[in-house]
Amino acid sequence: MIVENRILLLALRGRDAPVIEALLSKQHYASTICASADALSSELIIGAATAIITEESLAGADRGDLDIWVQQQPPWSDFPFILLATRRAGHRSREAMLVLERLGNVIVLERPIHSETLGSAVRSAMRVRRRQYEARERLAALQSAEERLTQLNGNLEARIADRTSELSRTNNMLMEEVAERERAQTALVQSQKMEAVGQLTGGIAHDFNNLLTVVSGNLEMIERRSDDDRILRHARFASQATDRAAKLTHQLLAFSRTQQLALAPLSMNALVDGMADLLARTIGPRIDQRRSLASTQPWVMADAHQLELAVLNLAINARDAMPDGGILTIETDVGHHTPDGLAAGDYGVVRVRDNGTGIPRHLLTKVFDPFYTTKALGKGTGLGLSQVFGIARQSGGVAQIESVEGNGTTVSIWLPLTHAPAVDATHADPVSRSSYSDKKLCVLVVDDDEGVRRFVVEGLEMFGYQVMQAASGKDAMAQIDAHIPDMMIVDFAMPGMSGIEVAEAAQAMAPQLPIVMVTGYAEEGVSADTSLVRHILRKPFKMDDLIATLGQITADAA
Repeated sequence: MIVENRILLLALRGRDAPVIEALLSKQHYASTICASADALSSELIIGAATAIITEESLAGADRGDLDIWVQQQPPWSDFPFILLATRRAGHRSREAMLVLERLGNVIVLERPIHSETLGSAVRSAMRVRRRQYEARERLAALQSAEERLTQLNGNLEARIADRTSELSRTNNMLMEEVAERERAQTALVQSQKMEAVGQLTGGIAHDFNNLLTVVSGNLEMIERRSDDDRILRHARFASQATDRAAKLTHQLLAFSRTQQLALAPLSMNALVDGMADLLARTIGPRIDQRRSLASTQPWVMADAHQLELAVLNLAINARDAMPDGGILTIETDVGHHTPDGLAAGDYGVVRVRDNGTGIPRHLLTKVFDPFYTTKALGKGTGLGLSQVFGIARQSGGVAQIESVEGNGTTVSIWLPLTHAPAVDATHADPVSRSSYSDKKLCVLVVDDDEGVRRFVVEGLEMFGYQVMQAASGKDAMAQIDAHIPDMMIVDFAMPGMSGIEVAEAAQAMAPQLPIVMVTGYAEEGVSADTSLVRHILRKPFKMDDLIATLGQITADAA
């Protein structure tokens, strides 16, 4: 029960109070019976919607507290009373009129009265009281607003000064943000340029790898079929050149890679040695390139291509920090002191050190942030060091930087040590001509490049395989529909149906068909579904590699 919605009853004669209470209850009104005028005053202080009083209950009673409460009501309040009076033939007495005057807002009902009349009077009184409550709330809201306005006016000058100062700070921040946004926009444009270059590089490398596959494959055929020493010598020279071209293409592809790292045991010394030619071409003749390799060869768990890209990025940064020439030193080491952020243990370390301009101390905490660069506008994307940091983290290690302004910079990549891999005797010798001649397996070769397809077909036939060939995915599906082969070799990038789409369609027709995917692209998208394509061969490849892969499939199926 809400006290402000209740009805107070003051009826001291006989059973008037219980009867009125029962009558009100039938009409769903809550009421409280008061035992005296003083009790009524106390309940009014607590709260009520109206009060029903019998006239005789006030006759001769001490009404002092009641009169005081009525007189001291707040401005919004004019409490409604319902007075049940006794019917008289003449005028009311002076005392009865005085009671009505002191109560103020009074509805007089002469008894006997009907229950509907009483209910109507109660509803009218409660409606009046609700309006008074609404007025109270509006007055309170107005008073609160007035107080707030007074308070605001009181400190208006102080607020104006504060707002002016705040506006000045906001304006300064806005100008800084505009400058930062322009710098970030410039970096983004440069990054988009590099991304476009990477995509172009990937496409060119794919076509170049197809050409290298044809060249190296036919040279391999010459080496296998010729007995002329001079021809063999020239073929080997050409093969060495294609190997170097394949390595160069592989390094170019590193710029367009976005795949997950393929961690494997890697010799840091061999990685640094193998990058000598690439680094010499990249940093130019004005930089003195030096290497200091660990006597105890550090083997680490890393992705060779990504780590090579990280070292190349660091070398380019070092070159840019030495515009007038200098010394670039690449070191490998076994670190026993564990850097912060790594678990205790031994780590392989590769360091790229220069004696260039260095980096101010207050900027060292920002250099690994994406798009942050200390180079002049348009000279760098701000992604090189962040990529180095990400590669190190993904490999389970960390990247650190040390620099003294005007005295050079050293960036170290720490990677977990591992054991050198055991030599796989099964791949120690080239695959002989008759290794699989007794298998008589049927292989479907799908490649849109005629030169690559012809090399693969002739090589497989030389090793005794039965070969079907198709120049497109549609042609391949027609051949599988006519005759299901034992294996399928499919190129990843083809017009019309891609290699993945061909593999999906082939598996739908022959779920147990083993598939070898050959590709001249980076890994992105090639190994998206390892359950579909378990064997991936990179172009350019040797026939020995292909035969070994098919042999592994045969062995797994045995």
